[in-house]
Amino acid sequence: MSEFFTDVPARVPTAGSDSEDGLAFRVYDPDRIVAGKRMEDHLRPSVCYWHSFSWAGNDVFGAGTFDRPWIEPGLDPLEAAEAKQDAAFEFFSKLGTPFFTFHDVDLAPQGSSLREFRSNLDRLVDRAAQKMEETGVELLWGTANLFSHPRYAAGAATNPDPEVFAHAAAQVRNALEATHRLGGANYTLWGGREGYETLLNTRMRQEGDQLARFLELVAAHKRDIGFSGPLLIEPKPQEPTKHQYDYDCAAVHAFLERYDLEAEYKVNIEANHATLAGHSFQHEVSYALDHGIFGSIDANRGDPQNGWDTDQFPNSVEELSLVLHEILRSGGLTTGGFNFDAKLRRQSLDRVDLFHGHVGGIDTLAQGLLAAEALLTDGVLESFRDQRYAGWDGELGRSIMDPATDLAAVADRATDAGLDPSPVSGRQEWLENEVNRVVWSAI
Repeated sequence: MSEFFTDVPARVPTAGSDSEDGLAFRVYDPDRIVAGKRMEDHLRPSVCYWHSFSWAGNDVFGAGTFDRPWIEPGLDPLEAAEAKQDAAFEFFSKLGTPFFTFHDVDLAPQGSSLREFRSNLDRLVDRAAQKMEETGVELLWGTANLFSHPRYAAGAATNPDPEVFAHAAAQVRNALEATHRLGGANYTLWGGREGYETLLNTRMRQEGDQLARFLELVAAHKRDIGFSGPLLIEPKPQEPTKHQYDYDCAAVHAFLERYDLEAEYKVNIEANHATLAGHSFQHEVSYALDHGIFGSIDANRGDPQNGWDTDQFPNSVEELSLVLHEILRSGGLTTGGFNFDAKLRRQSLDRVDLFHGHVGGIDTLAQGLLAAEALLTDGVLESFRDQRYAGWDGELGRSIMDPATDLAAVADRATDAGLDPSPVSGRQEWLENEVNRVVWSAI
């Protein structure tokens, strides 16, 4: 077996904040205790298979630029998949991350039929299981790619052709079973083309019913095979279709409630998707936590000058500190993790650049965790929120929320008491300053 990352030590070390070594963590220390738990257990960092090992650096304007010998054209597909797997597990082991994620097509070549694809997947899953045992790396989640092949141009579950629906069902059945065999903590459904380009050729209600039926079938099969991990849906706005049915966490939540599926699914939230939907990353995480649908995170960022899913490695401690503050105050991650669904820039040509991207992203995440702990300990945000909503704990607030109270009773009470409330400052600028005070002190 070839060694692909010869310029990288057997394990990326933690060298401290003063280190000038680009192949060392300056903040991340998996065993450091933060808010009562190991840092690794708080963050559960994961490497994605697709951007890191299956992408050559190509874009719509040009061919691949990366040095990736395991995906060079002309290789035997199965031999190439095995070489890619060798490179991936060497990377996981040297980086020291506890988890990875994959699409079915990342792991195994599709071949000429569904039967051949399943056979190839079985072979690579067996091989992955052996490598997981050797390295100790675990599977955060698996998924099926239901968007890249031309057959999915009009969607998978929402496609007007039931044969495409059935093909997608076969892929998900196989990928879910593969995830189960590998002890995956979750299973994710990423509806990359579950939407429409134009209403001129679309029956929106029918497509919604089809998508719900697909989700029902997946949930039933999960139970049939004994898979105990959560099923996750990844909200995805705008691209690649004009309108995605899974636009954001609120849209997914409403869809699940409409079809009585809220007990079956949670969400996998991507930072770049949150911003494409016009939200902050913190907003999407907070919504999911407050409504009981939070599952896991895809850690990346977009480019504020580019309205596209650029999937860059995260580098904002402030952004991640607010996200992690929401997660910590709600009890922390359970089966989820921070999966680096992030990719290098096309000019980062060398294999070692893959390490630099992940080391920087994980250090940013670790620093965000320390800042989140400091915010939680300081308590300035929670204290102000408690004060701001204190009236709802009083007699009037409790009365309004009592189901026995009707609109007329509330209106009469306001009239009889001569209520004339004055607005109260939300003190946003002061709170922003306080966040900076605490975050800066933790850096």
